[in-house]
Amino acid sequence: MVAGALKGFAGGRNAMPAPGAVISVLDIGSSKICCVIATVVAAKDGQGRTFQVLGMGTTVSRGINHGAIANLEEAERSIRLAVDGAERNARRRIEDVHINVSGGFPQLFTSGAYVKVQAGVVTQRDLDTAVAAAMGKAAIGNRSIIHISPRCHSIDGVESVDSPLGLHGQVLGVEIGILTVEPAALRNLRQVIASAHLHPVNLSLSSLASARGVISPDETALGTVVIDMGAATTGFVVLRKGKLLDSDSLPIGGTHVTNDIAHGLSTNLAHAERLKTMFGSVLSLGHDDRELIAVPLLGERGVGSVHHVPKSMLTAIIRPRLEETLEMLHHRIFASGAAQGISRFVLTGGASQLQGLRELASDMFGVPVRIGVPSPLQGLSEAAMTAALAVPVGLLNLSLMPEQHVAVPEAARDALRRANMGYARRVGSWLREAL
Repeated sequence: MVAGALKGFAGGRNAMPAPGAVISVLDIGSSKICCVIATVVAAKDGQGRTFQVLGMGTTVSRGINHGAIANLEEAERSIRLAVDGAERNARRRIEDVHINVSGGFPQLFTSGAYVKVQAGVVTQRDLDTAVAAAMGKAAIGNRSIIHISPRCHSIDGVESVDSPLGLHGQVLGVEIGILTVEPAALRNLRQVIASAHLHPVNLSLSSLASARGVISPDETALGTVVIDMGAATTGFVVLRKGKLLDSDSLPIGGTHVTNDIAHGLSTNLAHAERLKTMFGSVLSLGHDDRELIAVPLLGERGVGSVHHVPKSMLTAIIRPRLEETLEMLHHRIFASGAAQGISRFVLTGGASQLQGLRELASDMFGVPVRIGVPSPLQGLSEAAMTAALAVPVGLLNLSLMPEQHVAVPEAARDALRRANMGYARRVGSWLREAL
C-alpha cells in the first residue's frame, strides 16, 4: 500500500485505468528529464494490460541538483522542453502526470500499534484505527509523508499473510513504514510542476519506481534489493512479499564519476562524460595498458591540445569511486536487517551501465547481481529499453497496477495532533493539496 500526498486521493483506492486510457509520466532527474506519453492496451497474451508508447521527450536537466529543484526557472524550462517533445511525438496535449521524487533526503520510519477489534471481526474501521494509532507513535518530526506502506498485520499475535479484513480475533496489530522527505523539496517540486501547467496525479520515490520498472512480481514477493544509480543520487529499496521494508539514498551518482575523470585527466566535463560512456569500465584487462585513448586537454585548442593515455588510467580513476559507493551501499542496506536472507540484487539506472559494474557489485555484496532493464513496450525499440528508462517505465507500471492508496483516517490526524508533532498542523490538508 502506498499513500501519496496528492490531490484526489482522499477517497481511498485508485482504480486500474481502462484500455485506451492515456497515461503520462515525468522522470525528473539530475542529468536528464524524460516525459513519456502512452496508452493502455491489452497484453499480447491476452492476460492483463500493458502500454503502447505514443511519444517520448528527453532533455538535459537544468536547475536540478541531487534530485531537488535548485533553480525554478531553469527547471521549469527543462520540464517544458521534455513535455513539449513528448506532446509533439504523441500529437496530443497532456496535463496529468505521474512524477518521481529523487531529492528531499528520503527517510523511512517504522511504527506499530495494537488495537482491540470492536466486533470480533476485523473491519476497515479497525484497520483505520490501527493505522491511526501507529501513525500517532511515529516520530517523523517536520517531514512530509509520500508513502505509507503497511509491512505486516497480526490477529491475536498470529501474522496475517494478506489483508486481515474479515478475520475473527480480539487484537489487531499493524506495523507500517512511513516514507518521508524534507517538506521544502515537495513544495519546490509542486511549484515548478504548477508553473509548467501540469497536474501531478501521483508521485513515487525514484528507487521504488525503478524497482517496479525492472523486477518481476515473483522477485517482489520473494525479496529483492533494487539499487537505482542515477546521475547525482543512488537510492535503494528492499522489497519482500510485495511490501517496502527499507529505503535510503546516497548523494553520490554517475556525475561524481564524470567529475573524477575530468579532474584526473585534465579535460572538461563534456569530454569526461563521453570518455566514461565510450570507454568506461571498472574491470582491468590485460591489454588496457597498450590501448590508448585520446583526451582533449582542458582550455587548450589545436593539434597539441589532445594527449593520449592508456585505458587503464581511466579504469584506475573510475573503480575507486564505485568501490566507495558500493561499500557505503553495503553498509546501509544491511544495517537495518531488512535485507537479511535476500539474495536477489538488481542494479538499474543510467549510472549502472558501466562495463564490469555488475561483477564488481556481485563481489562486494557476495550475491549474484543483475542489471535491471525494463521489458519492451510497444512503440519503443528494444535498443531504447535500457536501464536509464527504469523510472519512467516504473511510473507507467505503477499507474497500470496501482498499489492501494491509503487515505489518512481522521483518527490518525487526531492522533498526530495529540502527539504534538510538527507535521500535524498540515496533515489535515495532506491529501487535498497538490503534492
